[in-house]
Amino acid sequence: MTDEVQTTTFSICSEDGATDEVTIPAGLVDLVAEGDQTDAETVGDVMLLSFASRAHHIVHHGDSADDELEAQEAEVMDLFEERFGVTFGEATGHQH
Repeated sequence: MTDEVQTTTFSICSEDGATDEVTIPAGLVDLVAEGDQTDAETVGDVMLLSFASRAHHIVHHGDSADDELEAQEAEVMDLFEERFGVTFGEATGHQH
């Protein structure tokens, strides 16, 4: 096992000007990258997948979801399909 794992830091900026940074092992970015994706594109893909997965879980496997939450989940699923060219169910094999 390597003693020192290289990391890389990504900056996040929202429309309202709020910012944050996230540092992750650089090798993980390389591991999940597809083709000639940039590191930023790879992190963007993982972020959208994470939000879609979490929204799906809350709406379909949680205790209760109101109309607003269901609308948020529907929107993230549309954005997912727009970015990846397949539905969340097709990409994950998890369909209802």
